[in-house]
Amino acid sequence: MSEEQRFNDWKFPEVKDGIMTKYNWIVQHIDGFELGYKTDIGAFSYINAKYGVVLEDYVQVGSHCSLYSVSTIDNKEGKVYLKKNCKIGSHSTVMPNVTIGQNSIVGANSLVLEDIPDNVIAFGVPAKVMRKIDG
Repeated sequence: MSEEQRFNDWKFPEVKDGIMTKYNWIVQHIDGFELGYKTDIGAFSYINAKYGVVLEDYVQVGSHCSLYSVSTIDNKEGKVYLKKNCKIGSHSTVMPNVTIGQNSIVGANSLVLEDIPDNVIAFGVPAKVMRKIDG
């Protein structure tokens, strides 16, 4: 199925604070959550938007991902910003005050502690930029 076909009938999902969506992902602190057009969030993902989480248009977040705008482990806080058309691989974690650049790809099982620029592939624990995306 092409990307275009996949999103033909896309509609904004109903999102309620602390309650699983029909797609089995959850947001806490919904007032800080912004969801772009034709986004895709995988099942069993968790979003803590206390200090803001923004997903721009066409963002894809794999299953079992966590996006944290606050961390009680190291007391960090700050907006998580996923720019247009970026992709986050399954089982990845994005920590507070991190921006993932436009068109960038974060590989599965990554821990993102710092900003990832536009048009790159990054992965690892912690995530590091591995190469630019041509094109």
